[in-house]
Amino acid sequence: MSLLVYGIPNCNTVKKARTWLDEQGASFVFHDYKKQGVPADRLDDWIGQVGWEVLVNKQGTTWRQLDEATKAGVSDAASAKALMLKQASVIKRPVIEQAGRVLAVGFDEKKAAAVAAAL
Repeated sequence: MSLLVYGIPNCNTVKKARTWLDEQGASFVFHDYKKQGVPADRLDDWIGQVGWEVLVNKQGTTWRQLDEATKAGVSDAASAKALMLKQASVIKRPVIEQAGRVLAVGFDEKKAAAVAAAL
């Protein structure tokens, strides 16, 4: 079954994940937040599976550039979802899922192992 990879094409972590998946011969479909938007229904499901705290990338440039009031306003799933829908770049990337199940949020060797197990 094909993987779905959500992210932004010029993100280095997304590039690394896509290259790794290609090298593994994995079949995947890429969903570009910039062109296709953030799928609100998937976002609800991701929050349910991994929690909004995992999805909001507080280490990224987008988060750091937000004003303090906006940052302080992100205190629960609803406020985090509103921010992620408004500013897709604040979502930790990539989100990799298969058959509706989140396999990884972000990408590194440890997460690659979890994705590989699902291939």
